[in-house]
Amino acid sequence: MDLRILTEPQQGASYDTLLRVARAAEDLGFGGFFRSDHVLRGGTGDGLPGPTDCWTTLAGLARETTRIRLGSLVTPVTFRLPGPLAIQVAQVDQMSGGRVELGLGTGWDAAEHAAYGIPFPAKRFDRLEEQLEIVKGLWATPEGETYSFQGAHYRLADSPALPKPAQRPHPPIIVGGRGPERTPRLAARFATEYNSNFRPADQVAESYTRVREACTAIGRDPGSLTLSVTLVVACGRTDAEIERRAEAIARITPPNQVILRFTPEQLLERLGEYHAIGTRRVYLRTFDLADLDQVELIGSAVLPRAGIL
Repeated sequence: MDLRILTEPQQGASYDTLLRVARAAEDLGFGGFFRSDHVLRGGTGDGLPGPTDCWTTLAGLARETTRIRLGSLVTPVTFRLPGPLAIQVAQVDQMSGGRVELGLGTGWDAAEHAAYGIPFPAKRFDRLEEQLEIVKGLWATPEGETYSFQGAHYRLADSPALPKPAQRPHPPIIVGGRGPERTPRLAARFATEYNSNFRPADQVAESYTRVREACTAIGRDPGSLTLSVTLVVACGRTDAEIERRAEAIARITPPNQVILRFTPEQLLERLGEYHAIGTRRVYLRTFDLADLDQVELIGSAVLPRAGIL
């Protein structure tokens, strides 16, 4: 099982802080360092020093790390037009030597759009479908040829479809969510990976079943789609350490955030439950970026054994 670190810099984080966590994750052997793509803090607090831009951060990390996978979970379609987004991701992929992954979603937080003057249109799911088709279409267009697209929301005319990413045919694309119909269909059609989040294994298994069925319906091998889950964990050696971490997370997260309180042994047991339903990748959602000790604890006591699940 591949374990990755997922950060939430909109809660307040500088680039230097993110670089410190990314390098720690790389040194410890985690498979990936991912970040959200938000610009407004959730929950209470001042949010200092403020958010950082997702793809600007990933571009910097691409040059200051060497092995770890880098990506967004997830970039909202409301934040960027699909053509420029394809250029951004392709360039960062080149800068990283082919280590970038693109998570793409609809966007959901109306307040952050209002706070920064970003339009928040209806029918965002339709926009997501068109953006997925455009980004993949641009990357798949052979060099020397052009790409055009006519949709309800976006139109591209004779694009040179450049630059190309380092990874071929394209960087992995992640689609996630809990929707029972459209999300599975989009994952089956466009995604390299489907991500579910913050739910017990039996509920995640139901989502996986729908995605597998959607793959079968279009003639795709369900085994070609990586299945992942996102979890928030307060991991510690003792009950006191676990509760201290859980309280620190709760202070800087939205009130409805589910926090799993585990020792390393308990975390391994829970990961085994997810592995049994088909999960092959886990994103550990990290809010307290100053708590590198938890990252080191999981990296030393959980990560080596998770690899043999």
